[in-house]
Amino acid sequence: MISRNFFNQTRILDGGMGQELLARGLPSNSTLWSASAILHEKYNPLVLDTHIDYIKAGAEIIVTTTFATRQKRLKENNLQDKFEYLNKKAGEIALNAKKRFPHVFVAGGLPPQNLTYEADERDEKDIIENLKDQARVLKPYVDFFYFDVWSSIKEVKCGIEAISEFEKPYLVGIHISEGTNLPSGENISDLKNIINDKALGVMLSCVSPENFDKNLYELKSLGVPFGFKLNGFIKTKIKDGYTSVFLGKTSNPNEFLGKRKDLTPDKIAEIAKKFKEAGATILGGCCETSPSHIEAISRIK
Repeated sequence: MISRNFFNQTRILDGGMGQELLARGLPSNSTLWSASAILHEKYNPLVLDTHIDYIKAGAEIIVTTTFATRQKRLKENNLQDKFEYLNKKAGEIALNAKKRFPHVFVAGGLPPQNLTYEADERDEKDIIENLKDQARVLKPYVDFFYFDVWSSIKEVKCGIEAISEFEKPYLVGIHISEGTNLPSGENISDLKNIINDKALGVMLSCVSPENFDKNLYELKSLGVPFGFKLNGFIKTKIKDGYTSVFLGKTSNPNEFLGKRKDLTPDKIAEIAKKFKEAGATILGGCCETSPSHIEAISRIK
């Protein structure tokens, strides 16, 4: 059982899974992305090895490879009937890594249930139902739930309700593409009236170091453990929307979001050290970060 005070001291999270799997040879497959590594059994060892490499690099928490196993993505690829199987298999693989390294905790990754980097404008009932379905499958394999790259306060509210019956704590991972507002237009401070005593902390997920810096002190003002999963994309704000570009042109996001060349492992560690000194205790990476980045971050712990 993970302590509610776990993130009161510096902890190291893993890095990106989807982009790392593609970099390791997983073929691009439409919007399935990392889910294809779960779907095709021959790539399951690649997922396990990637989890283990992050652990060996210093990660104390690994996130299930479930960002693309949401119902919307599976429906787009005519794989609705594989929903339970894929989420269960992702949980099993992460748990197998934990069995080899018992000190590690597994976070059940609950992705945005509609679009990425965009607020979910659907009815709350639908959002809650989607999240509860995914959380229910993941529950036996995880120590807590991770709200992975969400874009509105409404989604967080729905997430808290959706997992309430499962009696597991949660880590909030919200996204800001640029500036100081969530894609919904809301502020980080709006979380104060939403999160409850099951919250392990709040972090900015899949954000640039520059955007984290702009929001550092508002995050700090929440009065809970805070931190980041930094990405290595050039941008995450797309004029026509991330999903429309993703569906229309490519199955690898870095082809239209770009990949920064300046964020070397040493540079990421330097940035993480600055944020740690400012109070951040949850340190990790997201898209376009690798075990070498996590190893560099872990050295500053």
